[in-house]
Amino acid sequence: MSYFLESYDYKKVLYYFEQLTKIPHGSGNVKAISDYLVEFAKEQGVKYVQDEALNVVMFKEASPGYENAPVVMIQGHMDMVCEKNADSNHNFETDALELRMVGDDLMANGTTLGGDDGVAVAYAMALIADKETKHPALELVITTEEETGMDGAKALDMSELKASYMINVDSEDEGVVLCSCAGGMRQTCTLPLGRIPADGVAYDIALTGLYGGHSGAEIDKNRVNSVYAMTRLLFEAREQVEFSLLDFHGGLKDNAIPREAFATVVVEDDDTALFVKTVDELTNKYKNELASIEPGFTVEVKAGEASAYNVLDPVSFEKLLFFLMQAPNGIQRMSGDIAGLVESSLNLGIFEVKEEEAEFNFALRSSSKTYKYFMRDKVEYLISFLGGESSTHSEYPAWEYRRDSKLREIFKEVFTELYQKEPKMEAIHAGLECGLVAEKMPDLDMISIGPNMRDIHTPMEALNLPSTIRMYKFLEKLLERIK
Repeated sequence: MSYFLESYDYKKVLYYFEQLTKIPHGSGNVKAISDYLVEFAKEQGVKYVQDEALNVVMFKEASPGYENAPVVMIQGHMDMVCEKNADSNHNFETDALELRMVGDDLMANGTTLGGDDGVAVAYAMALIADKETKHPALELVITTEEETGMDGAKALDMSELKASYMINVDSEDEGVVLCSCAGGMRQTCTLPLGRIPADGVAYDIALTGLYGGHSGAEIDKNRVNSVYAMTRLLFEAREQVEFSLLDFHGGLKDNAIPREAFATVVVEDDDTALFVKTVDELTNKYKNELASIEPGFTVEVKAGEASAYNVLDPVSFEKLLFFLMQAPNGIQRMSGDIAGLVESSLNLGIFEVKEEEAEFNFALRSSSKTYKYFMRDKVEYLISFLGGESSTHSEYPAWEYRRDSKLREIFKEVFTELYQKEPKMEAIHAGLECGLVAEKMPDLDMISIGPNMRDIHTPMEALNLPSTIRMYKFLEKLLERIK
């Protein structure tokens, strides 16, 4: 049976990945893909466990001659971030992804692809189905809800697992082996709002075209957060023309840098021409500022009806603007130990003005536990000062660097033989499940690897297929060497 990626494939790695794209599996909607993995394990005749959190662990016995080799865990997650362009009609709850090729890169049509972390799942399935590769006993651990707080890894009972080494397949750079990652948490703030009636013309403002990206991996790429960009526009426009705020929202995932933001304002009849002129002038100013870093930046204004509206009262509008103008966002501190590494950051990923309150959802990351709490306290202090509330959830620990690692040495040895150069050993600011696994299995020697991907957590996500196959072949060689 032919399939879309057949011409690129090796040992059905891409066949399995393509099958995954046909099954909706956004965070919070993983039962179908979890059950799919269970059926696969049954068909392959391997032992498996599916727990209440829908994590799936599959076991493959050692190849002849590898019975005494250290057990190896291959680990990744089955859920994906669901982001799409504003003009996309894709339904992540029911629809298969529409695949397309751009050169050697696989992308989805107007949506995220799920290479993060469908690659790990495809690799695990290919290893189970493969009858040729020699390897130690394998424990293939596929978790749930990684993208929304790592709840699957938190719930996973690892007491019966025997692995000495773990290879996490949740990275995006071929030739780079990760050996440390940041910890993090989610923070939700709410601000009470009051409303009053106002007459005028409603104007919808759409700020679109930004790159966005993963709030850990791309936080150092100078990406603009659309919510803060819209806040600036409202703040500066209000200096020149009066208007009231009816609606304001932006962002879909707290761990993705928002690419779009939308606001609706109400302008008195006599001020409509000045309002449009002001927004146009500000847009041109921002375009000039952002030409080199956000060339797609666009602001569109659409006039609505003249009517009576229930807008934010002046005090509520002032508090909302004040919070957004003052709330920290992006990089907060660079590492003092590793050059070029972000130590601490936070990202306002989801923001919405509701009828009676505004809600702000932040993702905080830091390799320093104490500074992570300082960022939390800073945001909490600000929102409390304005009469709002703050809460945190989905906290996960950092994965600390291990000075002595036999697995890293084996990786380096095999990589140098195959690529004729040494791999890069790096830490990453993004969160990985390695920290949670290390808490449960402190003696586990682990690394994180993956093929080339770019723009994950955005509709521009691209998975390089030649790199995907090369990294699988490398994984085969690595497993063969662990004897």
